Amino acid sequence: MQQLSELDASFLYLESETTPMHIGGVYLFDASGLETPVSYATFVNFLCSRLHVAPIFRQKLKEIPLRLGRPYWVDDAEFSIERHLAYVSLGDAGKQTCINSLAAKILEEPLKRDRPLWHITFVDGFKLDSSDGDKDGFALIVKLHHASIDAFSGEEIMGKLLEYTPAPRAINPPHPWQARPEPSEERVFLQAGANILKAPIQFASLAYNTVEATARGLIQKQIHKLPLPTSLFTAPYCPFNQQITGNRKIVSASVELSRLKTIKAQLGDVTLNDVVLGICAEALNRYLNTQGEKSTKSLVAMTPISVRSSSLRRATGNQMSAMLLNLATNETDPAIRIRRIHHNAVETESYREAIAADRLTELLPSTLLALSARLYSEFRVAQRYQPLFNLPITNVPGPQVPMYLQGAKLVQQHNSAPLFDSMGLVIVAVSYEGMVTLNFTLCPDVAPDGASLEGLVYDSLEAIEMQAEAAGAAIIDDASPNSKGLTNDIFSYLENLLKKRPLRFKR
Repeated sequence: MQQLSELDASFLYLESETTPMHIGGVYLFDASGLETPVSYATFVNFLCSRLHVAPIFRQKLKEIPLRLGRPYWVDDAEFSIERHLAYVSLGDAGKQTCINSLAAKILEEPLKRDRPLWHITFVDGFKLDSSDGDKDGFALIVKLHHASIDAFSGEEIMGKLLEYTPAPRAINPPHPWQARPEPSEERVFLQAGANILKAPIQFASLAYNTVEATARGLIQKQIHKLPLPTSLFTAPYCPFNQQITGNRKIVSASVELSRLKTIKAQLGDVTLNDVVLGICAEALNRYLNTQGEKSTKSLVAMTPISVRSSSLRRATGNQMSAMLLNLATNETDPAIRIRRIHHNAVETESYREAIAADRLTELLPSTLLALSARLYSEFRVAQRYQPLFNLPITNVPGPQVPMYLQGAKLVQQHNSAPLFDSMGLVIVAVSYEGMVTLNFTLCPDVAPDGASLEGLVYDSLEAIEMQAEAAGAAIIDDASPNSKGLTNDIFSYLENLLKKRPLRFKR
């Protein structure tokens, strides 16, 4: 039995009918060059031959009696591939524009807990948009629960399912598989008791590994008490920081990776991730302006970071850390803003590496974590208190070589992330074959006119290109007037206080 981490379990506890906690993917394939179309039956056989690449495809949750601990992953002895697949045909009139609307409806439905937490819908009978006219294609709409996978490992699993050659390969028979016996209720109960006895030892280990992070946290609490500008520590309210409904909408915009690399070269000491965040920040700024929402405070994003070790690769679970990043949306120049984002990220480096998110959640017993997650949602805590951040933004690097499914080329992919109360908008950026796609998952009831975000991304990119080309390397000198950063500001402030009130030390 493999027990869920506290971080993985928290995604189960946060789930409700209006907040399904699964990651979504829409994969569009060009099948116009195939002599024999990829049928649904062919896809089922192909998938059956690839189930062995990840255990999550045939593992389900095993709850602990009385909720004395976190659930376990166990083999599903009644596993049936048909329970995880669906077929949809859009007919001759189907267009590519229909796919995201269909995907949004499918992604609104939570996954069923009595089986492995994934589902794939095969969409047939629609035309792909291309410069050469409409082409025959098919799509896969994939749902994977966040408790079993994160965005980074999700891309790896899809990479293992697909192929890297345009020539259709022979579909091999499924690998032999026999479900391991499901543990009895008594065994699970005893294991939960053993985990409770081990808790003091685990807590001591946690404390030993988080001394530095705890010290930093105490310092930060003291800094909060100082009369420093609160905008440095708090996120402003935004229209999408409200209670959400079950409605979903997916909006995507794809840009050439080469254009982002040109901006990076013009701005100097920034990363491609900074450029992506800069485009997101400018698009959000423009969107809020169209909604009549203006704030002098900068938006704050939560950016997940993979902390999985290359020597300990696992295809399941969430091995992530995160940092809160000031997006500098109060900066008017979108090119200089990218420099400020880079500066803010560098300043946050030591904090985000101090402790991973899954270690932090181990401080809370499972029952308390489940209760707090429910209370957070049901009592609308997010609407009563200042949000810690305004939205999550995840940048997932994907393969830069083409991928195929039985000879059909993957031409586009759109990804979605789960929403929850106070977070009605999430951005996932995914790169593939020289393109970067910005995917906006939103609740239309708190983020109206979300379709405009696609055009705003293109407008934002053009504005950044104009400013970066016009200012060039001069931005490097102007972007960070206080090059020593926030840490230096704080210590300068404390130094002035000490000069006004000198301390006397006894010998």
